[in-house]
Amino acid sequence: MTAGWPRFGRCSGQGIDSALKSLEAASPGLARCLVEFPFADIYTRPGLDLKTRELLTVAALTVLGYLQAELKDHIRGALNLGCTPDQILEIILQMAVYAGFPTVLEAIRTAASVFGEACEVTH
Repeated sequence: MTAGWPRFGRCSGQGIDSALKSLEAASPGLARCLVEFPFADIYTRPGLDLKTRELLTVAALTVLGYLQAELKDHIRGALNLGCTPDQILEIILQMAVYAGFPTVLEAIRTAASVFGEACEVTH
């Protein structure tokens, strides 16, 4: 893996490396695609910064409603890139219009668990 790794690391922060290494051991091709396509081909395009891209990803995963592990990873990524918990919560709340309250409630629970982890790290 080459071009996407630095950007992936910047967005993902700590903890994701072991999961990705496990995936790489099981399926190197999938691990490469998982990093290279989004983080080398898409996230490098002009017009949006990484922070905005992470917020958009949080919105999309919230609307999908069933990818809580991925949502958790991208909430961590948004925090790593300087988004505030309030910004993330506003993005999730806005998705209630498009995804409904049950979906947003689950996303809020996921965000709260990430925010709790962040508090544990800082204390």
